[in-house]
Amino acid sequence: MLKRIVKPLLFASLVTGTLSVQAHRLWILPDVTVLSGDEPAVSFDAAVSNSIFNYDHVALRADAIHISAPDGTEVEPENAAKGKLRTVFDLSMTQEGTYRVYLTMQGMNAFWKDAGGKRHMFPGRGQSATPEEISNAIPADAEGVRIVESYRRAETFVTAVAPSDNVKKISGQGVELKPVTHPNDLYAGETATFALMLNGEPLAGADVVLIKEGTRYRDSQDEIALTTDNNGAIQVNWQGAGRYFMEMEYKDDKAQAPATERSATYTAVFEVLPD
Repeated sequence: MLKRIVKPLLFASLVTGTLSVQAHRLWILPDVTVLSGDEPAVSFDAAVSNSIFNYDHVALRADAIHISAPDGTEVEPENAAKGKLRTVFDLSMTQEGTYRVYLTMQGMNAFWKDAGGKRHMFPGRGQSATPEEISNAIPADAEGVRIVESYRRAETFVTAVAPSDNVKKISGQGVELKPVTHPNDLYAGETATFALMLNGEPLAGADVVLIKEGTRYRDSQDEIALTTDNNGAIQVNWQGAGRYFMEMEYKDDKAQAPATERSATYTAVFEVLPD
């Protein structure tokens, strides 16, 4: 159950352009994930694309990106710039440990038709509403009413010097990854274990796909397709070293009233090192 006002930040409001982008892939890509040295820094690309890690659709809004430092404090992206197809930004890593770089959205949307067959949606793009406001907005003669409670999160992880356990803790709010294997301690030939959670509860039976970079240069995507167990967990056997895109999709009927449908989408970028 949500304990605060629902803010439906629609996916399309986080990118440029007017096309619906729900079917596209959203990712935040670091140039490297584990660094050492006195002044480690990472550069990132952030985009929505048709193919993995290619800039072929639209850029993410720079102000949608959040960075959590190892001690839990928020860090501002540096040198952020949004182009037509991608957003770029930097991170100077002043603390040892693991940083979480992410965007997160949750909200409730209502869809219906009026007596004349015209389609309606509430709230409008990028606006906020409470469940009560959604209930009040739907007219009594509305037809085909559909109310969906949705959650989305996209993230990646970068580490200075050595991995830290702060990223293994979850907030219990929204859709989250609960790593068993640290996300910056991944090696080809080793099995990684992750759990996916929604509002602190395991997401059992969720569909998960992982795709290694370089799909532009091979005939098939070579997907790793998995389903979460009763603990929301998956075990991943990597297809060699490289960077991977992960996407989880989930739907059920356990929505907060007045919604009757609940959906969650999680995407992440991981770097797997040679064994």
